[in-house]
Amino acid sequence: MKSKITTLLGIEYPIIQGGMAWVANAQLAANVSKAGGIGFIGAANAPADWVREQIHIARSITDKPIGVNIMLLSDYADEIAQVAIEEKVEAVTTGAGNPAKYMKAWKEAGIRVIPVVASVALARMMERAGADAVVAEGMESGGHIGEQTTMTLVPQIVSAVHIPVIAAGGIADGRTMAAAMMLGADAVQMGTRFIVAKESAVHPAYKARILAAKDIDSTITGASLGHPIRSLRNAMTRQYQQMEQEGVAFEQLERLTLGSLRRAVVEGDVMNGTVMAGQSAGMIHKEQTCQEIIEELMQEMKEVIGFVQKRL
Repeated sequence: MKSKITTLLGIEYPIIQGGMAWVANAQLAANVSKAGGIGFIGAANAPADWVREQIHIARSITDKPIGVNIMLLSDYADEIAQVAIEEKVEAVTTGAGNPAKYMKAWKEAGIRVIPVVASVALARMMERAGADAVVAEGMESGGHIGEQTTMTLVPQIVSAVHIPVIAAGGIADGRTMAAAMMLGADAVQMGTRFIVAKESAVHPAYKARILAAKDIDSTITGASLGHPIRSLRNAMTRQYQQMEQEGVAFEQLERLTLGSLRRAVVEGDVMNGTVMAGQSAGMIHKEQTCQEIIEELMQEMKEVIGFVQKRL
């Protein structure tokens, strides 16, 4: 399947794996790329040497395009931005900040720059700054979210910019992928579906929690503080929300969640850790390889499009 994004990134399918902190390592990213999409190593707040090592590991697995997701608030952002250039990654996605200061150097190095945005205003700003595409991320996503749904955000951004738009949030199968394309997206980004990939190094308890999730199992914490995060309900989210209602100081809430994502992803503490996952978790019921996930997505989407064509 060809689109502006497949041409831009030199990939077979318009499927992008989100650069999830503690989840998106070289093994996962490389296998998504090997299967025809493009995987992104999640730099999060890791040091530059770790990111460089992960790029080398990914390159040893596949010669297909590889990307890095850079959290711009990281203390190591400047160093990682340089590593991306030195290691000649094909693309970077960015979040938690404005990548304008790196744009010229990245573009000169031939790196495709794709910021994650949650509003039309930010999408326009990124286009003016020189972005090659944007990820329009709806509030159905796991982790840090905005206020717009994917259904409303994607078409508005598509109408507002001239660069390709990648839809994210609530996408986990061929039906939702087809819907995103109908909204005008040139590709989709998925995170939650790839967390349960066989190549994902996430703790089995984390995967099991996603596979067992129902439609109402995700919740939002931090909305009253202006920093909403979507994760699956557990003892930690209930305590956090109770503390929010009681007006507990931000510092106390921060202490509650300090290191909680690592506890869930690495140690498997799905009761007291942060189990970041999107609303699509309720649609995911099996662990598959990255290859199987992508093949299934494409087959389902073709069937959906064929069904729609027959009805018209």
